[in-house]
Amino acid sequence: MGLETKYIDETKGGKGEKDKAKEEGMYLYCVADTGERASLGAIGIAGNEVYSIPYNDICAVVHNCPAHPYQSNNQEVVKTWVIEHQNVVDTAWRKWATVLPSSFDTIIKGESRDNTEQNMKDWLKREHENLKSKLDKVRDKAEYGVQIFWDPKVMAQNLLETSPEIRELNEEIKQKPKGLAYMYRQKLENLIKHEMETGADVCFRVFYKRIKKHTSDIRVEKTKKAEQGLQMILNFSCLVQKDKYAELGEELSQINQMEGFSVRFTGPWPPYSFVGGS
Repeated sequence: MGLETKYIDETKGGKGEKDKAKEEGMYLYCVADTGERASLGAIGIAGNEVYSIPYNDICAVVHNCPAHPYQSNNQEVVKTWVIEHQNVVDTAWRKWATVLPSSFDTIIKGESRDNTEQNMKDWLKREHENLKSKLDKVRDKAEYGVQIFWDPKVMAQNLLETSPEIRELNEEIKQKPKGLAYMYRQKLENLIKHEMETGADVCFRVFYKRIKKHTSDIRVEKTKKAEQGLQMILNFSCLVQKDKYAELGEELSQINQMEGFSVRFTGPWPPYSFVGGS
């Protein structure tokens, strides 16, 4: 997992190594749609106390930290940190309803603790209009994951029954000598593969259109490795208005009932995929 620290560096002027060693930091989890100053408890990475720093009608959700990245060669440790980061964002989302999640290891730096907090406020002030615009975009919405799979064996059998060209070739194989039949079977397999690839593209376009009408925004993600004999043909992140959730669920239920297809519908989550870097 390649994780890079994103610094919001508000310190002024050049510094020597000794000065840098004294710098303080604040780890930014998210920006929330509230001007409330509050403590969320010791729920941060490595048990750090998490609290909000307000500016006007928004706030940064942070914990105090040294001004250097969270780094480890142990992937299990890194995985734990990422989960703890997400847990804080989820907690803030449940408390304030609208948040802009930050990427892992976003840290603001300062020359002292008080100075770092002021730097955070200055950043919130400077970015206020942009942050409010993003908060407006995701207000009353949540992110859901939609993955659609098909069973290649069922799809191939359907082609054998419905495609005249494939059905004819399949019947022809039965009349060929063993050696020649092998070559024809290779031709049949290649034809079925081509038709299935074309079919997957058609299904993608049809399902995209059906799903998109129930979302405020949609992102196409990379498909993942096949599992349990199934092939993933699409993977979407969907930003969904609260009053559209049931409609999307019904649409996916109809797709799930189609022969050879299955749907995985996950969420709700804070809008990780739709806010970019804060």
